[in-house]
Amino acid sequence: MGFNCGIVGLPNVGKSTLFNALTNTAKAEAANYPFCTIEPNVGIVEVPDERLYRLAELIKPKKVTPTTIEFVDIAGLVKGASKGEGLGNQFLANIRSVDAIAHVVRCFKDENVVHVEGSVDPVRDIETINYELVLKDLESVERRLEKVKKVAKSGDKKARAEVEALERIKEILERGERIRPYLGEIGEEGQKVVKELALLTAKPVMYVANVDEEGLFEDNEYVEAVKEFAKKEGAPVVKICAKIEAELAELPPQEKEEFLKELGMEEPGLNAVIREGYRLLDLITFFTAGEPEVKAWTIKRGTKAPQAAGKIHSDIERGFIRAEVIRYEDLVREGSIQACKDKGLMRLEGKDYEVQDGDVIYFRFNV
Repeated sequence: MGFNCGIVGLPNVGKSTLFNALTNTAKAEAANYPFCTIEPNVGIVEVPDERLYRLAELIKPKKVTPTTIEFVDIAGLVKGASKGEGLGNQFLANIRSVDAIAHVVRCFKDENVVHVEGSVDPVRDIETINYELVLKDLESVERRLEKVKKVAKSGDKKARAEVEALERIKEILERGERIRPYLGEIGEEGQKVVKELALLTAKPVMYVANVDEEGLFEDNEYVEAVKEFAKKEGAPVVKICAKIEAELAELPPQEKEEFLKELGMEEPGLNAVIREGYRLLDLITFFTAGEPEVKAWTIKRGTKAPQAAGKIHSDIERGFIRAEVIRYEDLVREGSIQACKDKGLMRLEGKDYEVQDGDVIYFRFNV
């Protein structure tokens, strides 16, 4: 699994339409009324990567397997969710389990599509959800602080350090701010606390601006407002038209290409959502390539060769001897693995090697 991304937003902003397009299914019900999604829908999505299919052209394997990511369509949230309003508690429990958040924001006007707040204001919508997440995190921090303070009174140094970290985090949350932008300032103890409490506002976020067809080609005032807001947080913004993406998802490949050309688009907007998710979580892809199968694998940047091997099978990690590595660019240029070997472009790497994006690897192991 590449990563797990929760699709969140106010009710009726296009989350389920986006989910259906991403997963190319009708698994998530999409309808024009709030709280259409109650139980979270989960979909496995193939990661588009041209490199995989270029390798397949060279190797001509029996099977080609892309890496995948998981998207979770989570119930819409409203004001008061942190206190249980709407489907709040359920929403917050579901979001706690995801690695990253794709926050869908409505950036178009349409009188036929109701808005839970009665008007279109993307920044207000973002702040509504962020505020509820902050309140829930504050509740978690205060509860933990109350317990740890009792231990710290006995002179426990570890507890005292945690109290200091919790108070720093509490101060940020009391200002109504998310923890994510401050992770580098709260120290090692603070980061440990954030991880243990699984704080909602510490999760990486991308904002998905859902526009109408016209808004795809020129930023409207709503998209500009979202970009300005996201800039302050250092968060990325991806612009899509969920309605068009849903239509594209239902077309066969040939018709899909023709439709994209008609629209003046090079690729579906969903590809940008997936790529931005990769960047958000600092993920990279390596490949294994042989006659039986050419396969893509997703790992965190900085992963060492044995741990990358463990993605394939735990036995390979346990019995790791070395990795035979070819850069994707070298393999494509030379045209075959043998040609790379002949030119000395296959490297032998040991246990300390950090796998790079695009590496084509054959693992030697002995169990």
